[in-house]
Amino acid sequence: MRWIAFDVETPNFANDRMSAIGVVVLEDGEIVDRFYSLVNPEERFDSFNISLTGITPFMVRNSPTFPKLWTRLEPVFASGILVAHNAPFDLGVLNKCLRDYGIAWKSEAQYACTCQIGRRLYPELPNHRLDTMAERFSFPLDHHNAMSDALVCARLLQTYLSSETDLSRFFRSYHFFASDPT
Repeated sequence: MRWIAFDVETPNFANDRMSAIGVVVLEDGEIVDRFYSLVNPEERFDSFNISLTGITPFMVRNSPTFPKLWTRLEPVFASGILVAHNAPFDLGVLNKCLRDYGIAWKSEAQYACTCQIGRRLYPELPNHRLDTMAERFSFPLDHHNAMSDALVCARLLQTYLSSETDLSRFFRSYHFFASDPT
């Protein structure tokens, strides 16, 4: 089974563009590939997001835009089950990028959320935020760094897989925009 763990950072409160993306690919529970890139969002940055992520407009000025990155990401994202921690957020940002740039992709994708799985498997924890889960399992985390967040998401998935829990009961379908936005 192939899993695509990913995390995005955003430049502002609209959460409709990426300023960074981290991707970790797992096959049969083992990490086989990693990818990280800053992304030029072609949008303004809010001071809150800059202080949260450390990513500034200056840092991304020569970085690829989402459409340029998508040519590399699409074959990877299409090759397995998408996984994120608080997946509706990351999938929502991906969906808005696809929609706003007029990029057609499949209408739905199967995904799993490591936060939701953690809630079911570890109900005794005070919360199931990524930093809490990373601390619980002693995974190093540079929170709000897309690569570090994606890697912790992948390691959480490995932990869940090793518990022999049937993760298929956590699979969901995310519906991407259905029509051509133009």
